[in-house]
Amino acid sequence: MIVVTGATGRVGRPLVRALADAGERVTAVSRRAPAPADLPPAVRHHRADLAEPAALGPALEGASALFLLTSGEFLGAGGDLGAVMDVAVAAGVRRVVLLSSQGVGTGHHPSALEDTVQAAEAEWTILRPSGFHSNALQWAESVRARRTVEAPFADVALPTVDPLDIAGAAAVTLREPGHAGRTYDLTGPAPVSPREQTEAIEAALGEPVRCVELTRAQARDRMTRFMPEPVVESTLDMLGSPPEALRRVSADTEHLLGRCPYAFADWAARHADAFK
Repeated sequence: MIVVTGATGRVGRPLVRALADAGERVTAVSRRAPAPADLPPAVRHHRADLAEPAALGPALEGASALFLLTSGEFLGAGGDLGAVMDVAVAAGVRRVVLLSSQGVGTGHHPSALEDTVQAAEAEWTILRPSGFHSNALQWAESVRARRTVEAPFADVALPTVDPLDIAGAAAVTLREPGHAGRTYDLTGPAPVSPREQTEAIEAALGEPVRCVELTRAQARDRMTRFMPEPVVESTLDMLGSPPEALRRVSADTEHLLGRCPYAFADWAARHADAFK
């Protein structure tokens, strides 16, 4: 059995479906009860919060693999991933796949979560995605109301990645041998700037959409409403002055998926209704 935490999120939901479609027994873990459409009928749901590791015990009974996705709230509250790993190892979990961040590899984000998973007595695989295509949903309200995208660093291009492709890569590393002790960088097929993302949304809608560049201070003010301030600062550093490592397209995504990853324009076309 495979246990998926964060099972109703942008990565967890398609991951659960991919695993179920492949015939795996899956337990979906989330802090809130899922909507009926979120989970395939054969998937078991367990309500738990990683901040309370003991509550994970029943979900992990009989599990061989675990997908770990930590929330911003978990990190902001100083959540103890070591306690989570202790519960998982005690339950007999042999393989752990952690969703981390490319920022860990460049030193923009702390490595504590990766270090904790690597120190546990289980096989581990680390996935380090770049920014998500779906982060563009933060612009949905302004696009619907004013046909405007507001973003800092409008012409800085980074190879953002589709959550579907992250889920696909996670499914491979959870199910197949040969990934223990490996760290994979996951990116889309090409760098794309906020201005180019705006153009892709415009094409998906078939209507003009403006791109308005925010100052760093304006962006910081908005982001601190839902992210811890240290994370905001490091994220703005990555967005505004990314090192070459963050600009580079990784071959890992295509290697794991066996196909080219989805471009931002593909994502925008699939999600056009969110911007109408």
